[in-house]
Formats: sequence, C-alpha cells, structure tokens
Amino acid sequence: MSRSRELLETLVGFDTTSRESNLQLIEFVRDYLAGFGVASELVYNAERSKANLFASVGPVDLPGIVLSGHTDVVPVDGQPWTLPPFELTERDGKLFGRGTADMKGYIACVLALLPELVKAQLRLPVHIALSYDEEVGCLGVRSLLAVLEQRPVKPMLCIIGEPTELKPVLGHKGKLAMRCDVHGEACHSAYAPSGVNAIEHAAELIGELGRIGQRLHKRQDPRFDPPFSTVQTGLITGGKALNIVPADCRFDFEVRALPSMDPGEVAEALQAYAMQQVLPRMQAVSKQSSIRFTELSAYPGLVTDERSQAAELIAAFSGSREFGTVAFGTEGGLFDAVGIPTVVCGPGSMDQGHKPDEFVSLEQLDGCDAMLRRMLDSIQV
Repeated sequence: MSRSRELLETLVGFDTTSRESNLQLIEFVRDYLAGFGVASELVYNAERSKANLFASVGPVDLPGIVLSGHTDVVPVDGQPWTLPPFELTERDGKLFGRGTADMKGYIACVLALLPELVKAQLRLPVHIALSYDEEVGCLGVRSLLAVLEQRPVKPMLCIIGEPTELKPVLGHKGKLAMRCDVHGEACHSAYAPSGVNAIEHAAELIGELGRIGQRLHKRQDPRFDPPFSTVQTGLITGGKALNIVPADCRFDFEVRALPSMDPGEVAEALQAYAMQQVLPRMQAVSKQSSIRFTELSAYPGLVTDERSQAAELIAAFSGSREFGTVAFGTEGGLFDAVGIPTVVCGPGSMDQGHKPDEFVSLEQLDGCDAMLRRMLDSIQV
C-alpha cells in the first residue's frame, strides 16, 4: 500500500461536506505535520468551526511553491451511491469515495511527500495550504490569503491540485452567483389585474437574463469550452396556491465569465432592466412592489501566461507543455489576485467529481506522486 493511498483512506473518512466542520481533518493534518517537526498555522472562521491550514518546509525568507487544496466536499444526499461514500473502497485499480478526485487525492499525495521534504536540503520553501468552503464559493481561502498578502516574501508559484488528469491548466472562468427577490401584491386570482404577480415579473427578468446571455456569445476566447461567458438560472421558488396571485418569487442565477470579462456586467444590465422597465409597471399597481438583488458568491477567473515562470515550472513538473483550460472554477484566481502566480494540476478527472461512486485511479495517484517528486528534485540544493 502506497503512503498516498493510506493517507487518502484516512482523509476520505472525514465527512467534510461543506455544511459540516472540517476541524477533524485539519487537526489530523496538523498532528501529522507536527510528527515531522513541521508547525502549522491555522486561520479559523468567525465561529471557529472551520479552519484553513498553512505550513512551510524550507527557507521561508525566499519565494517558494504553494501546494494548495480544499478540504471540503459536496454532499452525497440523494445520490445513488453503491459504495460507502466516506470509506475508501478499492476496485479494479480505482479508489472510490467522496472527495477522492475532488480533491483529497491530491492532498494525500502532498502529505505523502512530507518525509522526503523534511529530509531534503531545500533551496526554496514548499508551503502546504488547505482551505475550507471552496465548494460554496471559495469562501475560506480568502482569510488565509489576507494573512499571506501581508508577508514580505510571496511564493513564486501555487499549484492547485484540482483534478485535471495531471494535465497543466493555466486558465478557468470566473463566477458570480446572484439572488433576485421579486415582491408584488397578492390577491384572489379571479381579480388578477388588481394584484402584482411576482412570478410573472420574475419570469420577465429571467427572459431578459437569457437575452443578455445570448449577447455574450459574440465575445469569444477559443481557449475555453464553451468559448464564451455563460448565464443560467438554477433555482426558482414562488407562490402559495393556484388561486392566489403570488406576492413573492425568488430566483438564483450565475454567470461563468471569461477571465477578460467582469461578470458584474451581467448583474448590472439585469438590474438596470429591472429598475427601468419592470419595477415601474409593478409600482403602478402597488407602491409596495420591489425587486432586490443580492450577491451570493463570486471568485475571479484565472489566466496564466504560457511564457511565464509559473507555466515553465508546471511544464517541467508535469512533463507536459500541452497547456489547457477547464470549465470549472478554482481558488486560483484569488491566489493570482494577491500576486501569487497560479496553475491548476492534479490527479483524477472532474468527470468523476460531484458524482456518486466518485473515484480516482491508483495510476493517477502514482502519477501525482511522481510529479511532486520532480518538483522536489528541482528545488534541492
């Protein structure tokens, strides 16, 4: 049994679904690192129910390499799992369990490297960064980055180990998630014109959102798939009964934006339409009508230059210069925004992430171990 597989078995055993605490996992990692003489810095949330972890090996007064991963996983509720999600199961060269691909497999490989790291004579430091609540909007890492941003020496590279089948990824889209609350006036449906139907006006806004999305097709970047920014409405609730004109309706929508685009453009365009076109007609019937927009989460896109030092390093570590992009988001844009050049490269495939019977192959874990050892070889004295 490889050290990575053994550690992955332990990590999968912690239920770190985003709604739960991640402290048991973080405390395990802290104690594991301490066993090798490596101190950890924990950055807690306000309730101290979750924490980020940051640890360093090597000369911390020099720029180094951050190995970054998120500890939270998505829920298993309602998914048809045929295997226990929080126990590691091995079958046919695959390791099954929630988070094996996204992204505890990478974290296990990073931790498995530690005995070699602490024995090596490093000319540059290696930092381990573990965050919470990535799956619900890249929330936890922000407090960690606020701490790192104040330090005089910033890392030269961050490798985020999201599952890319160990292919080096230099870009992904940004995301903005928004909520719109439409409040109208209820009345008996027999007298519908006397009320303000919140669902119908919400539908009008959703229709306009679709038209805004269509216009985004004209601004394309062939490096991405799809090659344009996208908009979609994912949730809608409203109404009490068919014979009551609904007073309230809520819908949530998201923008997946090319790195060159500010996703706030979409929200601003929809808000302008709401205030100029829809709300006046609502308030002509009832002055109490309102439309309110609330940001739920946001993170920036990532685009790292193929000619950069970061790109050269990940090409050397991964053994490939076939740089790509991914459709899903990561914490990479946030690292990049504080001046830490970032790439994405990790074991497994996002085709397995978030699905029942999620898995990572032993071959991918072995490949990640090899990639990290090449990194280690490159920074030894």
